[in-house]
Amino acid sequence: MTDLKAYLYEKVKPIIETWDEDGIYAISFFVYANGAYTYQQYSNVSLFAISYNTEKDCGNAPWDCETRWNYAFWRQNTTNIINPDEDNDEGMKVLFQWYKENGIENIGLEDSSNMYDENYFYIGKGPVGYYELLTMVSQVARQLQTEGLISQKFGKIPIIVHALEDCWYIKEATAHANPNGEADDYIKSMYEYNER
Repeated sequence: MTDLKAYLYEKVKPIIETWDEDGIYAISFFVYANGAYTYQQYSNVSLFAISYNTEKDCGNAPWDCETRWNYAFWRQNTTNIINPDEDNDEGMKVLFQWYKENGIENIGLEDSSNMYDENYFYIGKGPVGYYELLTMVSQVARQLQTEGLISQKFGKIPIIVHALEDCWYIKEATAHANPNGEADDYIKSMYEYNER
């Protein structure tokens, strides 16, 4: 059986260990599905990339400033772990083997009948395969936090698990990834005005 979590951990950990830039205050675990991303006969598949931002990058912005936390303002220095834009990407092969072994089918499709509740709040989980990958990525981030790798190297900083838009499962994934409150400032800043 394919152990997706172990695979992702073994890919991510050595990359993070090489980061030595001063002032790293947050790590990005970017998980994003896009209709333009294709793999074999599937479209709307997911990418997973990691990066970080520094105090210099954000101009030492206050903790509650959008410039500090909104990924759109970050330096886009990503390293792809799962890349649908690259032919024969090893990460895509591993991910799709894991989908197959776990009976996850109809990758990239989203059931429109289960996207919104009776009050029109989004309750969906994105296209099939996205939430499942997001969950594994969140577990990898949590392992890195609980093992102490992040705090020993950078201090108490968050691993932000995110996409380009935030919704309930993104907040959930980031909170899960940071079990000792590492992401509290991020969550408060990015979600305090969007709570329902």
